[in-house]
Amino acid sequence: MPKYVIEREIEGAGQLSEDDLQGISQRSCDVLGQLGPQVQWLESYVTDNKVFCVYIAPDETLIRKHGEMGDFPIKAIHEVKTMIDPTTAE
Repeated sequence: MPKYVIEREIEGAGQLSEDDLQGISQRSCDVLGQLGPQVQWLESYVTDNKVFCVYIAPDETLIRKHGEMGDFPIKAIHEVKTMIDPTTAE
């Protein structure tokens, strides 16, 4: 199943409290439960003003639906074509 990186612009994301992040995570999981097992949230990276989320889904449609249902902004969705790491150089 394809993997995607979702870019979200959220002003002040890096200043969100643990309680804020927990609430956002709970809302995301609730929406994912409604959408079913075809879309999975793997992890997210929070920076100063953006959040980059990694999802697995059959296509972008369910990711966009998740964003709409949870009121999560989507600036861009990028399909991961391959992964590399330091071992790729060997």
